[in-house]
Order: sequence, then structure tokens, then C-alpha cells
Amino acid sequence: MEEEMYLQVTSGRGPKECNLAVRLVVDRMSSEADKNAVLLTEMKAELIEGLPCSIIVRLTGYDIGLFVERWQGTICWVCKSPFRPLHKRKNWFVEIKSCHPPTKEKALDLKDVHFQSMRSSGAGGQHVNKVSSAIRATHRPTGVSVQVMDTRSQLQNKELAIERLAERLEELALAKLHIAKEQQWRNHLEVKRGLAKRVFHGQKFIEN
Repeated sequence: MEEEMYLQVTSGRGPKECNLAVRLVVDRMSSEADKNAVLLTEMKAELIEGLPCSIIVRLTGYDIGLFVERWQGTICWVCKSPFRPLHKRKNWFVEIKSCHPPTKEKALDLKDVHFQSMRSSGAGGQHVNKVSSAIRATHRPTGVSVQVMDTRSQLQNKELAIERLAERLEELALAKLHIAKEQQWRNHLEVKRGLAKRVFHGQKFIEN
């Protein structure tokens, strides 16, 4: 069965050299992915002065766990700064962490909605209780449901149920997006330096 995973490659608010390392790491990951029958897609990049301080990639393929294991963790790039020739530091670190996928708002597909008619309850007189005008709409993929009995018209209640179900699903999508952004920000706050999973050298990014 084909698998899917999302990784965030981040400089952890490091200097410009670390941002360049993010770009080099993702390029190297993409090259190795091709050789391992893994499809790597760049989903989102945050740029500072034209260089990415963070890139989220999606990996799809069969048995991608071994590929992820080779990359997940701290990556060290040993190279004299291409931006500051007199700078003494030569070790630049980035970190690769798992993350939630960036979510996109989807329009409500009525094929995913189960409608159930039922008798209304509460105010409205005896006539309301005799007619199955209330509507319960359930979104099958998420289990989110709403029940509407605002009018005596089943058609109008169904239209209202669709509107309210769409609103509930939008709220759910926004909540998931907030969680994903919070995780991405936490990932970006700090990079673990030392004990690098892999070490690369020079502007040609050759692994030691």
C-alpha cells in the first residue's frame, strides 16, 4: 500500500548559511528520492531574502520508512560561509522533523453527506410534530452532523442543514490548520545541534 508522510526541513531561525543549507538538503533529498522510487513534492516554503528558512515536503511511495529514517534528525553542512568570507564558523545545522500536512479548505461535496428526515420536536404546534420535516445531515468522512428543524418545509430545512454543515466543516478545517501551523512554528523555533544524522561538506554538498 502506498504511504504518505510530511517532513519539515528547517533552519531553526539560523543565519543565512543555514537557510542555504535547507535548500541544499531538500535538493539532495529529492535526488535520493528519485533513486528510491519515492516521490518528493515541495508543498510550502518560507523565504528570507530569497532563501528558504523552512520547506515542507510530501513523500509518497511504498515502504518510505527507510528513506525517512535516513534523513529525519539533524543534518550538518560543513562549509566556509559563501556570504561572509571572514567568518570563522564552518558548521551549519538544519533539522528534519515530521509534521502535519498543510490543509486546504475543500468545498462540501453532497456525495459525502447522508440526509435523514425525522419528526420535528419542540415549539411549532401539532402540525410540526406530525410531519417529518426535520433534517439531520451527516458528513460521512468526518462524522460531523447537524440537525435542522427551523421550518415546516423539509426542503428549506435541508438547505439550511447544508449551509450549517459547511460552516461546521470550515471551523474544523481552520482548527486543524491552526494545529498544523503551531507545530510548524515549534519545529522552526530551535534546531538540535550536534549528533548529526548525516554530514555534508563543501559547496558541492558531498557526504562524508
